[in-house]
Amino acid sequence: MRMRDSVVGRRRVRRAAAGSALGVLLLLTGASPAAATGDPSGPGWWAQQLARQPLAAGDGWAASGAGTTGGSAADDAHVFVVRNRDELAAALTGAAPKIVFVEGVIDGLKTADGTALTCADLADPGYTLESYLAAYDPAVWGRATDPSGPIEQARVRSVANQRARTELKVGPNTTVLGLGDATLRHLTLMIDGGNNVIVRNLTFEDAADCFPRWRPTDGAEGNWNSEYDLVSVRRSTNVWIDHNTFSDGDNPDSNQPVYFGRPWQVHDGACDITHTSDLVTVSANVFTHHDKTMLIGSSDTVGPDVGKLRTTLRHNVFDGVGQRAPRVRFGQVDVYNNTFRVAEFYDYSVGLGIQSAVYLENNHFTLTDGITADRVLKDWKGTAVTERGSFGRVGNGRPGPLNLLAAYNTANDPDFGADAGWTPTLRAYQPLPGWAVPLATLLSGAGRLGAR
Repeated sequence: MRMRDSVVGRRRVRRAAAGSALGVLLLLTGASPAAATGDPSGPGWWAQQLARQPLAAGDGWAASGAGTTGGSAADDAHVFVVRNRDELAAALTGAAPKIVFVEGVIDGLKTADGTALTCADLADPGYTLESYLAAYDPAVWGRATDPSGPIEQARVRSVANQRARTELKVGPNTTVLGLGDATLRHLTLMIDGGNNVIVRNLTFEDAADCFPRWRPTDGAEGNWNSEYDLVSVRRSTNVWIDHNTFSDGDNPDSNQPVYFGRPWQVHDGACDITHTSDLVTVSANVFTHHDKTMLIGSSDTVGPDVGKLRTTLRHNVFDGVGQRAPRVRFGQVDVYNNTFRVAEFYDYSVGLGIQSAVYLENNHFTLTDGITADRVLKDWKGTAVTERGSFGRVGNGRPGPLNLLAAYNTANDPDFGADAGWTPTLRAYQPLPGWAVPLATLLSGAGRLGAR
């Protein structure tokens, strides 16, 4: 698991292509013009360079304060190549600077010898879905109170079993870098109190909850609630999430059954930033065919989150996601040069929550399936948003400038104000015009950095 070979050639690669159109893409995305593969038995030369690369100065909120360097200072004893869940869990621990290269597909529901686990293997002896449905059917239990009693307690113990298996805590001063098409499946990377963390070039798939909770008091009809995000950032500062792909894999919510008249919800967030986290940059990722995509701030309580949750989203692709792209509470959130492709199973894109301060600039939107511009924004107790330079196409119309704020205010009361109260200054890249954003995001997502 441990790579003790000397790491060579740590000089930064010069950006020789900076003056060309290709150079612009490379600069925006951090991709390499040519990836040297080096020793086929371990990370190649270019992967080693990427693993030592800190976030660039001025590149969003994560460049503020001490900046974000991850494990760039790791000594050879703290450079690891991991190929299964147990190796990954061990490599992520500790506070020393460390680099964790992920190789191949790591499945949280497979043992080190490749034995597949099922939800039944994780269930407490007192829990079955059939017994849970029978006990808490609204016709039997009612809708006035949430489930309690022995079967609910058995479900909670089952959740603990799954968490111990599939939720992996990331220590501070860590860089996690995928090699090739590295994939984390049925796992959550939990960055909780893990300051100074970098996560790059990974495909995250299907952190499904085996044991969702029924809450009849959640909304007018009740809802199923699930536990696990693909990446969760909590109580952490200076975090850079870059060039990853997030999806539900081959287990989409659209394929789930309906119980008690409500969808069986097995997925929570793709990349959530909550619980006083601060100074986060989310760049050049692809979020595809997922419902609750990115929650920034988890509670309306006016308290520790105030003045925190400062986040930059740039050059990401939100492709067919249902909502929360992002949904924001409290934070100053800079959303620029992102691509939004909106289709069926859609609620909204940008949710404006309590004391949120969202700055939307030069984003590109493609709205299909009868979805109109007034639906892109949603009121979650927010009061204002700054929007500049939105561009895109609605239905079969001609591409052109969009005014999402005006569309929302025309269709809804009360209106949002037009000034979020701040202007971003931490931008390493001058925003491209909205019409050019799809070109700038062509190299977003996992597998685009050339890390081998």
